[in-house]
Amino acid sequence: MKLKRGHWLILLFTLAYVLIYSIYYISIKNYEFLWYILVLLFFFALIFFTLERSKFDYLILWGLSIWGLLHMSGGGLIVNGNVLYNFQIIHLFDIGDTFVLKFDQLVHVFGFFVTALVAFHLIQGQIKTKPNWTLVYILSALISMGLGAVNEIVEFIATVSITEVNVGGYYNTALDLIANAIGAFLAIFVMKKRK
Repeated sequence: MKLKRGHWLILLFTLAYVLIYSIYYISIKNYEFLWYILVLLFFFALIFFTLERSKFDYLILWGLSIWGLLHMSGGGLIVNGNVLYNFQIIHLFDIGDTFVLKFDQLVHVFGFFVTALVAFHLIQGQIKTKPNWTLVYILSALISMGLGAVNEIVEFIATVSITEVNVGGYYNTALDLIANAIGAFLAIFVMKKRK
C-alpha cells in the first residue's frame, strides 16, 4: 500500500502518542489503560491495513487519531488530583453519582461524531443508486450509537477484569450513551456537506 505524505503524518503522530502513553501506563501500572491501548492498536491496525479499500479521507483519519489521543490523555493525565476524564469543564447539574459537563462526556461526543462520519463514509461507498439521504444519515448515526454501546461493553469488561478502574457507575454509563448519541446526530450536519 502506498501512503501519501498526509497519511505518514497521521501514522507518525498516532504511533508517537501510543508509544509515549504505553510507556507511561506501564510505569504507573495502569492496567486499565493498557487494555485500552490494546483495543486502540487493534482498530489502528484494522484501519491502516484496510485504508486502500476504505479510502478514509484526512478528516476521518485525523478525527480517529485525535479521539485516540483524547482517550489516552483522559485516563492518564492528572488535573487537580484526579484523572482528566473527571475534569469539570462547566458544572451544569448533578445527576446520581456524577455531574454534567466533564471532559469524559466531551470526548464521547467527539468520538462518536467521528464514528458517525466513518459509518456514513462506508455506507456512501456502497450506494449504487440515488438513496434516501435522510435515511442514510440516520442509519449512520444509529451505527455510531451501536458502536458506542460496544465501547461501554469494553469498559464493563475492564471493570470486571481489572481491580482498579476509573470507569464510573450507572449514571456515568448512561451519560456516556447520551453523549454518544449527541455526537452521532451532530455529525449529520457534516454528512450533509459531504454527500
